[in-house]
Amino acid sequence: MENIISIFVKSIFIDNMIFAFFLGMCSYLAVSKTVKTAVGLGVAVIFVLVVTLPLNYLLNKYLLTSGALAWISPSLAEMDLSFLSFIVFIAVIASITQLVEMVVEKFAPALYNSLGIFLPLIAVNCAILGGSLFMQERCYANIGEVTAFAVGSGIGWLLAIAGIAAIREKLRYSNVPAPLRGLGISFIITGLMGIAFMSFMGIKL
Repeated sequence: MENIISIFVKSIFIDNMIFAFFLGMCSYLAVSKTVKTAVGLGVAVIFVLVVTLPLNYLLNKYLLTSGALAWISPSLAEMDLSFLSFIVFIAVIASITQLVEMVVEKFAPALYNSLGIFLPLIAVNCAILGGSLFMQERCYANIGEVTAFAVGSGIGWLLAIAGIAAIREKLRYSNVPAPLRGLGISFIITGLMGIAFMSFMGIKL
Protein backbone atom coordinates (compact mmCIF):
# COMPACT_ATOMS: atom_id res chain seq x y z
CA MET A 1 0.00 0.00 0.00
CA GLU A 2 2.82 2.41 0.85
CA ASN A 3 4.48 1.67 -2.49
CA ILE A 4 1.24 2.48 -4.34
CA ILE A 5 0.89 5.80 -2.50
CA SER A 6 4.54 6.58 -3.25
CA ILE A 7 4.05 5.90 -6.97
CA PHE A 8 0.89 8.01 -6.99
CA VAL A 9 2.50 11.04 -5.32
CA LYS A 10 5.71 10.79 -7.37
CA SER A 11 3.83 10.66 -10.65
CA ILE A 12 1.94 13.86 -9.77
CA PHE A 13 4.72 16.05 -8.44
CA ILE A 14 8.18 14.56 -9.02
CA ASP A 15 7.74 12.69 -12.33
CA ASN A 16 5.17 15.11 -13.73
CA MET A 17 4.64 14.41 -17.43
CA ILE A 18 4.82 18.09 -18.39
CA PHE A 19 7.44 19.52 -16.08
CA ALA A 20 9.78 16.53 -15.71
CA PHE A 21 9.58 14.99 -19.20
CA PHE A 22 7.91 17.70 -21.35
CA LEU A 23 5.42 15.17 -22.74
CA GLY A 24 2.15 16.41 -24.19
CA MET A 25 3.39 19.95 -24.70
CA CYS A 26 1.48 20.54 -27.96
CA SER A 27 -2.01 20.21 -26.49
CA TYR A 28 -0.77 21.69 -23.18
CA LEU A 29 0.07 24.98 -24.93
CA ALA A 30 -2.74 24.97 -27.49
CA VAL A 31 -5.73 24.18 -25.24
CA SER A 32 -4.66 26.16 -22.16
CA LYS A 33 -6.24 29.47 -23.16
CA THR A 34 -9.22 28.99 -20.81
CA VAL A 35 -9.54 26.99 -17.61
CA LYS A 36 -12.78 25.33 -18.72
CA THR A 37 -11.35 23.73 -21.86
CA ALA A 38 -8.08 22.91 -20.08
CA VAL A 39 -9.90 21.04 -17.32
CA GLY A 40 -12.08 19.24 -19.87
CA LEU A 41 -9.05 18.00 -21.79
CA GLY A 42 -7.26 17.14 -18.53
CA VAL A 43 -10.16 14.95 -17.38
CA ALA A 44 -10.21 13.24 -20.79
CA VAL A 45 -6.46 12.56 -20.48
CA ILE A 46 -6.94 11.10 -16.99
CA PHE A 47 -9.68 8.79 -18.27
CA VAL A 48 -7.60 7.60 -21.24
CA LEU A 49 -4.57 6.97 -19.01
CA VAL A 50 -6.57 5.09 -16.38
CA VAL A 51 -8.11 2.81 -19.01
CA THR A 52 -5.16 2.29 -21.35
CA LEU A 53 -2.29 1.78 -18.89
CA PRO A 54 -3.78 -1.21 -17.00
CA LEU A 55 -4.94 -2.69 -20.32
CA ASN A 56 -1.51 -2.24 -21.89
CA TYR A 57 0.07 -3.68 -18.74
CA LEU A 58 -2.00 -6.86 -19.10
CA LEU A 59 -1.23 -7.11 -22.82
CA ASN A 60 2.46 -6.58 -22.14
CA LYS A 61 2.56 -9.14 -19.32
CA TYR A 62 0.49 -11.89 -20.92
CA LEU A 63 1.18 -11.37 -24.61
CA LEU A 64 4.20 -9.26 -25.53
CA THR A 65 7.11 -9.97 -23.18
CA SER A 66 9.49 -12.88 -23.63
CA GLY A 67 7.86 -16.03 -22.28
CA ALA A 68 4.49 -14.35 -21.80
CA LEU A 69 2.71 -16.86 -24.03
CA ALA A 70 3.71 -19.84 -21.88
CA TRP A 71 0.20 -19.81 -20.35
CA ILE A 72 -1.16 -20.80 -23.78
CA SER A 73 1.31 -23.54 -24.56
CA PRO A 74 4.78 -24.54 -23.32
CA SER A 75 5.93 -24.56 -26.94
CA LEU A 76 5.35 -20.78 -27.06
CA ALA A 77 7.46 -20.07 -23.97
CA GLU A 78 10.41 -18.80 -26.01
CA MET A 79 8.37 -16.46 -28.19
CA ASP A 80 9.08 -12.74 -27.75
CA LEU A 81 6.57 -10.28 -29.20
CA SER A 82 7.97 -7.18 -27.49
CA PHE A 83 8.77 -5.68 -30.91
CA LEU A 84 5.01 -5.18 -31.32
CA SER A 85 4.73 -3.01 -28.19
CA PHE A 86 4.48 0.32 -30.00
CA ILE A 87 1.81 -0.92 -32.40
CA VAL A 88 -0.29 -2.58 -29.70
CA PHE A 89 -0.04 0.34 -27.27
CA ILE A 90 -1.00 2.89 -29.94
CA ALA A 91 -3.91 0.73 -31.13
CA VAL A 92 -5.30 0.52 -27.60
CA ILE A 93 -4.83 4.27 -27.02
CA ALA A 94 -6.49 5.15 -30.34
CA SER A 95 -9.48 2.91 -29.56
CA ILE A 96 -10.07 4.42 -26.12
CA THR A 97 -9.58 7.94 -27.48
CA GLN A 98 -12.22 7.31 -30.11
CA LEU A 99 -14.59 6.19 -27.36
CA VAL A 100 -13.88 9.34 -25.34
CA GLU A 101 -14.43 11.52 -28.40
CA MET A 102 -17.84 9.98 -29.06
CA VAL A 103 -18.91 10.35 -25.42
CA VAL A 104 -17.81 14.00 -25.21
CA GLU A 105 -19.49 14.83 -28.53
CA LYS A 106 -22.72 13.22 -27.30
CA PHE A 107 -22.93 14.65 -23.77
CA ALA A 108 -20.83 17.85 -23.92
CA PRO A 109 -21.01 19.30 -27.45
CA ALA A 110 -19.83 22.75 -26.30
CA LEU A 111 -16.67 21.25 -24.79
CA TYR A 112 -16.24 19.08 -27.89
CA ASN A 113 -16.33 22.16 -30.14
CA SER A 114 -13.95 24.15 -27.91
CA LEU A 115 -11.39 21.33 -27.78
CA GLY A 116 -11.54 20.94 -31.55
CA ILE A 117 -8.85 18.78 -33.15
CA PHE A 118 -6.98 18.34 -29.87
CA LEU A 119 -9.51 15.85 -28.48
CA PRO A 120 -8.88 13.17 -31.14
CA LEU A 121 -5.19 14.08 -30.96
CA ILE A 122 -5.11 12.52 -27.48
CA ALA A 123 -4.46 9.35 -29.48
CA VAL A 124 -1.04 10.70 -30.43
CA ASN A 125 -0.45 12.68 -27.24
CA CYS A 126 3.06 11.64 -26.25
CA ALA A 127 2.09 11.85 -22.55
CA ILE A 128 -0.36 8.95 -23.08
CA LEU A 129 2.10 6.78 -25.00
CA GLY A 130 4.88 7.86 -22.62
CA GLY A 131 2.83 6.54 -19.71
CA SER A 132 2.61 3.09 -21.32
CA LEU A 133 6.32 3.08 -22.17
CA PHE A 134 7.28 4.18 -18.64
CA MET A 135 5.04 1.42 -17.29
CA GLN A 136 6.87 -1.10 -19.45
CA GLU A 137 10.32 0.26 -18.57
CA ARG A 138 9.76 0.46 -14.80
CA CYS A 139 8.37 -3.10 -14.55
CA TYR A 140 5.61 -2.38 -12.03
CA ALA A 141 4.80 -5.40 -9.88
CA ASN A 142 1.02 -5.47 -10.26
CA ILE A 143 -1.94 -3.73 -11.81
CA GLY A 144 -2.53 -1.72 -8.64
CA GLU A 145 0.81 0.05 -9.05
CA VAL A 146 0.10 0.65 -12.74
CA THR A 147 -3.31 2.14 -11.94
CA ALA A 148 -1.79 4.40 -9.28
CA PHE A 149 0.80 5.58 -11.81
CA ALA A 150 -1.93 6.19 -14.40
CA VAL A 151 -4.14 8.20 -12.05
CA GLY A 152 -1.19 10.18 -10.68
CA SER A 153 0.19 10.96 -14.14
CA GLY A 154 -3.22 12.10 -15.32
CA ILE A 155 -3.77 14.32 -12.28
CA GLY A 156 -0.28 15.78 -12.69
CA TRP A 157 -1.03 16.60 -16.34
CA LEU A 158 -4.37 18.12 -15.34
CA LEU A 159 -2.72 20.27 -12.66
CA ALA A 160 -0.16 21.50 -15.17
CA ILE A 161 -2.63 22.47 -17.89
CA ALA A 162 -5.18 23.94 -15.45
CA GLY A 163 -2.44 25.97 -13.77
CA ILE A 164 -1.08 27.44 -16.98
CA ALA A 165 -4.65 28.13 -18.20
CA ALA A 166 -5.48 30.07 -15.03
CA ILE A 167 -2.30 32.13 -15.38
CA ARG A 168 -2.94 32.80 -19.08
CA GLU A 169 -6.44 34.04 -18.28
CA LYS A 170 -4.96 36.53 -15.81
CA LEU A 171 -2.32 37.58 -18.34
CA ARG A 172 -5.02 38.97 -20.61
CA TYR A 173 -5.34 41.86 -18.18
CA SER A 174 -1.58 42.24 -17.67
CA ASN A 175 0.80 44.56 -19.44
CA VAL A 176 2.93 41.96 -21.20
CA PRO A 177 5.57 43.31 -23.62
CA ALA A 178 4.39 42.94 -27.21
CA PRO A 179 7.18 40.53 -28.35
CA LEU A 180 6.32 38.12 -25.50
CA ARG A 181 2.54 38.01 -25.89
CA GLY A 182 1.03 34.62 -26.67
CA LEU A 183 3.32 31.61 -26.71
CA GLY A 184 6.41 33.60 -25.67
CA ILE A 185 5.20 34.38 -22.17
CA SER A 186 3.58 30.92 -21.96
CA PHE A 187 6.98 29.26 -22.51
CA ILE A 188 8.53 31.45 -19.83
CA ILE A 189 5.76 30.64 -17.33
CA THR A 190 6.02 26.93 -18.15
CA GLY A 191 9.74 27.05 -17.38
CA LEU A 192 9.09 28.81 -14.07
CA MET A 193 6.40 26.28 -13.16
CA GLY A 194 8.82 23.47 -14.03
CA ILE A 195 11.43 24.99 -11.70
CA ALA A 196 8.77 25.25 -9.00
CA PHE A 197 7.89 21.57 -9.39
CA MET A 198 11.58 20.68 -9.12
CA SER A 199 11.31 21.59 -5.44
CA PHE A 200 9.35 18.38 -4.92
CA MET A 201 12.40 16.35 -6.00
CA GLY A 202 13.79 16.80 -2.50
CA ILE A 203 10.92 14.77 -1.03
CA LYS A 204 12.00 11.26 -0.08
CA LEU A 205 9.26 8.71 -0.74
